[in-house]
Amino acid sequence: MNRKTGSVEVICGSMFSGKTEEMIRRLRRAVIAKKNVQVFKPTIDMRFNDEKVTSHAGINFEAIPVKDSQNLLKHIKKDTSVVGVDEAQFFDDGIVDAIETMANSGIRVIVTGLDMDFRGEPFGCVPTIIARAEKVDKLHAICMVCGEPASRTQRLVNGKPALFDDPVVIVGAAEMYEARCRQHHEVPRNG
Repeated sequence: MNRKTGSVEVICGSMFSGKTEEMIRRLRRAVIAKKNVQVFKPTIDMRFNDEKVTSHAGINFEAIPVKDSQNLLKHIKKDTSVVGVDEAQFFDDGIVDAIETMANSGIRVIVTGLDMDFRGEPFGCVPTIIARAEKVDKLHAICMVCGEPASRTQRLVNGKPALFDDPVVIVGAAEMYEARCRQHHEVPRNG
């Protein structure tokens, strides 16, 4: 293959920080530059559209839903030069090697993901992808309590903060989550 050096770019941050919107902006620029682009999303994330990645603001880009990292690699076309991977935290741990494989073969890989779960702890494989990436951008939302920059995702259950021992992965949007700053992020312990 006659490709330039591949790379990994990570766009991380809390929910509502604009991660998917920023990835779509970069993908559209790649299309303008006449690059062959493919985008993938985990099948677990069907909040807005089955075959598109969609930002909370409604901006979207065509995507292929895949159930796991091996399935993603099977869909890569020979002439693809840019790959978008949305919501990396929902993929299996093999996504780290899949991203490395693509970058090592000359593909520019743009990854979005939550770097922290609702507890404020590292989320899945995203911290490992961040560590291996050439470029990392951490975006911030606006705290829904005080209006300051928010770096955390608050999960709500019946309007109250979710408990620490609640399940980590529950796919949802504004009905279940809001952005919070460090000061206003709450994760009560059980009992």
